[in-house]
Amino acid sequence: MGRFLLFSFVVLSVLCLLPPKLVVALPLHTSSRRIVDEAGGRVKLACVNWPADKEAAVPAGLGHRPVGIISEKIAEAGYNCVRLALPVLLAADESLASLTVRKSFQRLGLLDSHAGFEANNPSMLDLPLISAYQAVVSSLAENNLMVIIDSQLSSKPCFHDSGINQDLWVKGLTRLATMFSGVPNVVGMCLGNELRNVKDWYRYMQKGAEAVHSANPDVLIIISSLGDGTDLSFLDQQLELTFTGKLVLEMHWRGSLAGRARETGNPKKVCGRVVNSLMRRGGVLLQKGWPLMVVNELGVDDNRHLNCFFGLAAELDFDWALGTLEETNGLMNLKNSSFFQRISAPQDAGPNAAGNKHRIIISHPSTDQCILRKSLNEPLLLGPCTQSEAWGYTPQRTLTVKGTYFCLQAVGLGKPAKLSIICNLPGSNWDIVSGDSKMYLSTKLRDGTTVCLDADSSNHIVTDTCKCSSRDDKCDPGSQWFKIADISPYSPRHNLQISLASSTWD
Repeated sequence: MGRFLLFSFVVLSVLCLLPPKLVVALPLHTSSRRIVDEAGGRVKLACVNWPADKEAAVPAGLGHRPVGIISEKIAEAGYNCVRLALPVLLAADESLASLTVRKSFQRLGLLDSHAGFEANNPSMLDLPLISAYQAVVSSLAENNLMVIIDSQLSSKPCFHDSGINQDLWVKGLTRLATMFSGVPNVVGMCLGNELRNVKDWYRYMQKGAEAVHSANPDVLIIISSLGDGTDLSFLDQQLELTFTGKLVLEMHWRGSLAGRARETGNPKKVCGRVVNSLMRRGGVLLQKGWPLMVVNELGVDDNRHLNCFFGLAAELDFDWALGTLEETNGLMNLKNSSFFQRISAPQDAGPNAAGNKHRIIISHPSTDQCILRKSLNEPLLLGPCTQSEAWGYTPQRTLTVKGTYFCLQAVGLGKPAKLSIICNLPGSNWDIVSGDSKMYLSTKLRDGTTVCLDADSSNHIVTDTCKCSSRDDKCDPGSQWFKIADISPYSPRHNLQISLASSTWD
């Protein structure tokens, strides 16, 4: 008996030392520009896009890996959400929805795809196509992942600005919303459309949103931009809806934002062009209190532009979803392991050891880390943003550690930056370099030399000559890109209040 009591005491003591689990109380809703749970706590969506096989109308990649393995890898990477593409016509066309996965492959002569699917997901092969998507959603729930149903138009769209088949589109949306009603981890539905006309956008987005909300009032309704998804500049009034607290806007980060310079242009100038274009076309809506999700479709291997994306994501603190470079050979073949290790950092910038508080950090987009200090005598270095202290940026342009007298100071070209209590010396006033990317922090040394904050190969913080100041199209400014980011409180990794037993499929 004594040994049992001792064992119980030890177990309870260990459990008391474990960090408490962060719980999201579903469903979600919006509060001004934020997505929040039922308790009012912010939930920042950090999603990955899971595409559909456009030929066979099945979730992509299931011919390469078991669904459970893919779901596990997504969760291990640090994502909290999956944006699952599902053709809206699959729900609208009953004969297509009831077609089995096996027959879908056979009718198209996709023998290799059939063999891969049978090897990796044999239990799903004889499911109706629509049930295959339900199985994926269930697998994601088992791995604590929220889901946004991306109700895409297929190669035979329901409507553009002409030849509109509005009834078919609304029918498909309604059936999808109904099918996932009562499935707790399905937290949102995206209304894809590719409309080119503002008048039609207001008309059909209103009809689609009302149809979804009527069938499933729990889900967020995510409405896409005009054309290729990059333009919300026309939005000067709210949609006239019968409900509130559920609408989220969506913009796409595409190569078209950079124009022809995307592939070969100077990265600093290209980033500036993309950011200015995105802000002009809709990013400013965040400042007006609209919730906004940005979908990056440039691919996980496109480092020239991912650094720019993560810099803006840190600054504006928006919800996001990332696309993959190759639909079946990127995410699904799990070849981008270094990227997966990197991706969890941006959403980990919320709470820190001092508590879940609103604060300013200095982030480094190319590593997705933040500037840390260990002691006054040790060099500043990059490390996890969860360990970052709060910084302040004063009207005198000094960067200070909140709650201390310390400020960031440059000592010399190629030398480590340091903390000092004398903050009126040369090298203590930091400018956010205007124009282009606005991702440089520069200061002038005593001799008048301009230097930029930099991170060396050991992740120590130094100051050096500013990169990409010329027209060099092959320069890499990544080590010198920093963002002073105002981070609001949120939980980086959530445990969902999901009862799988309560999920029912019609």
